[in-house]
Amino acid sequence: MVLFALTSPSSSSKLKQHSHRSFSESLMEDSIEDAEAIIHQWISPDSSSSSSSFCCTFSLFSNKNREEAKQFIRAVTTLHSAMVKLISANPASTKLIRAESLLKTSMNHLSKEFYRILKSNRRYLDPESVSARSRNSSRNISKEDDDAEAMADLKMIADCMTSSGYGKECFRIYTKIRKSIIVEALEQLGFESLTLSQVQKLEWESTEKKTRVWLRAARKAVTTLFRGERILSDHVFSSSAAMRESSFAEITLQSALALFSFPGNVARSRKTPEKIFLTLDVYQSIVELMPRIEEVFSYDSTSSVKSQIAGTLANLEEAVVSMIDEFESSISKESSKSMISNGGIHQLTRYVMNYIVFLADYSEVLANIIPETSSFASPEEDESTSSSSLSSPLAKRISWLILFLLCKIDAKSRLYSDVALSYLFLINNLHYVVVKVRTSNLKEVLSEGWLEKHEGKLKNHVAKFEEIVWGELMTSLATAEEEEEEEEEAEEFVRRFSDRFEEAYKRQTGWVVPDSKLRDEIKVSAAMTLIPAYTEFYKKYRVGLRKNLGVAPEDIGNYISDLYFGSGGSGCVSSVHSYILKPYLAPHVTFFFLFLLKVTSRMFCITKTDLCEDNSVTVSSSSACPELVSENPIDKPLRAYYLKRKRGAEVAET
Repeated sequence: MVLFALTSPSSSSKLKQHSHRSFSESLMEDSIEDAEAIIHQWISPDSSSSSSSFCCTFSLFSNKNREEAKQFIRAVTTLHSAMVKLISANPASTKLIRAESLLKTSMNHLSKEFYRILKSNRRYLDPESVSARSRNSSRNISKEDDDAEAMADLKMIADCMTSSGYGKECFRIYTKIRKSIIVEALEQLGFESLTLSQVQKLEWESTEKKTRVWLRAARKAVTTLFRGERILSDHVFSSSAAMRESSFAEITLQSALALFSFPGNVARSRKTPEKIFLTLDVYQSIVELMPRIEEVFSYDSTSSVKSQIAGTLANLEEAVVSMIDEFESSISKESSKSMISNGGIHQLTRYVMNYIVFLADYSEVLANIIPETSSFASPEEDESTSSSSLSSPLAKRISWLILFLLCKIDAKSRLYSDVALSYLFLINNLHYVVVKVRTSNLKEVLSEGWLEKHEGKLKNHVAKFEEIVWGELMTSLATAEEEEEEEEEAEEFVRRFSDRFEEAYKRQTGWVVPDSKLRDEIKVSAAMTLIPAYTEFYKKYRVGLRKNLGVAPEDIGNYISDLYFGSGGSGCVSSVHSYILKPYLAPHVTFFFLFLLKVTSRMFCITKTDLCEDNSVTVSSSSACPELVSENPIDKPLRAYYLKRKRGAEVAET
């Protein structure tokens, strides 16, 4: 009965449970032994698991051992899975000690392989190559070429180590190597991380050079370096969202913050008007890169990069507004009493308008910078430029700058003792302003209404100038046409007219109108008023047919055509009329035709040798007159900057 009691149902159940537990443990132990056999094909049982060296004399992940590598990874995964189950079934199992040691040795070996792949495949895994491959949608990342295999091997090892609880070791190796690659790449691009105090100590030439380097480096960094690193991190640690984010942040955050803090530090340095264009280049570059920056640095852990960029943009905006204010102040403070002796274009006009024309090239950028609530209203108050035509803050700002300039020019015109010359000075400078506006982006900024208003002012100035210079002669001709003159009176009129004309001519011989079109328009207008009326009078009384008396009608055209070239006249022969007279042409028509030819010929310097035997004229562009007005030296910095900026744009496009 005692023996039977020992075999009671309760005792039998315990025996079955013990038997079942032994069978499960046996299966897990068998799995561990199978994994151990495969692992020991590549790792000697005597190898030290605590070795910190990452140098391997052989490679498990090579083309020859591709299948063995996958088998090794499966064995390690099986080992870890069996350990987890065995711990649940029998935490005191002696097999766990062996399995844990084997797993640690395997992880150490995989760490070495991970390091080796990262180091030996830098040519395939540099961010630029990774970024370029991702842009080519026709290529698949699983395609078996060198770069794709390296990325696949890294992902395989990272997945295995992360799932086995060794993600930190994998993370440490990966971020250490990849971070050094980013730092090295930025150094190769020429970028140098500088603090605010270091930037403020730099000379402007050095700052400008470093900023231009930054423009190239920033675009390269965002479009290739950071983007490629994001792609690689997302691929290698695709099994763990936390690892993807933390690895990318660890690798790029410090470099990105240093990169985007530099322009902000430059913007906080001393502000002068000539720095505005480079500042706008930097601002425009960042704005253009923002969509890619938002895409690459989309993790919460990298939000500080976007905050840094927002602060940099704010600093740049403040700097631009401050530089425009400083530019306006420099115009208002310009107080030189120097005059342009021939009534030409003042250097202030050239400088200011070239500056504003370059500003207009950034109209889209400036539209986002100039504040909507301005402390000034539009200077244009009349109907021709209503508030709708200058509604944008940028248009109002630029119109104010031009208004400041025109006020300065008006003040300088009062320095001339000759009223006519003061009007010619106003004409030249206002015409220069209008032409600059009409032939640049300023036309789009200021509108057609602004142009029409100032072109109207220009016409009024020209009319006033003609009235002052030729008004007395025009009045005398008009009076002579209404009255019948005796022969002696007619001769006296011709003498007086000739003396006044000669006086008016000599008065203007040193004056200049640099723009050839404007120059011709002024001369044609004067000729159309003087020549026909004087020719009619001359023909009516036949004054010049009996004796050499006064100025002949054809000479008026010659004299007028020589005006407004500055000192020394046009330098061209002024007697071409005698070679092209046609006997059947009416005298006043002939003389006026000759004048128009004279005006045109000044552009080509027609000489007697240019006339054919049949009295026709041949014109060769190779004999064109040289430019009479040289560029003012004050424009050189702006022109140099503009050419440099254009070359930079061409390089960026290529």
